[in-house]
Amino acid sequence: MADDFEFADKVPPSFDRVNAGSQGFNPGLIVLLVVGGLLLTFLIGNYALYMYAQKTIPPRKKKPISKKKMKKERLRQGVSAPGE
Repeated sequence: MADDFEFADKVPPSFDRVNAGSQGFNPGLIVLLVVGGLLLTFLIGNYALYMYAQKTIPPRKKKPISKKKMKKERLRQGVSAPGE
């Protein structure tokens, strides 16, 4: 009966990893962590720069509207221009 299990000491290489100890980090995990960290840093940096710019940069000045355009706009709205 002992002869029936003569292959018990010959473990295939695919199952040998189960018994082996930790061999280090998975390279795919390292790449994922590095790329995820860079993406997270980029997004947080952009948000910080946006908030800084909102506080420090003055609002944009509006272009002055010419009298001709203002007159056209008032006529379009139905309000007559003064002096007409």
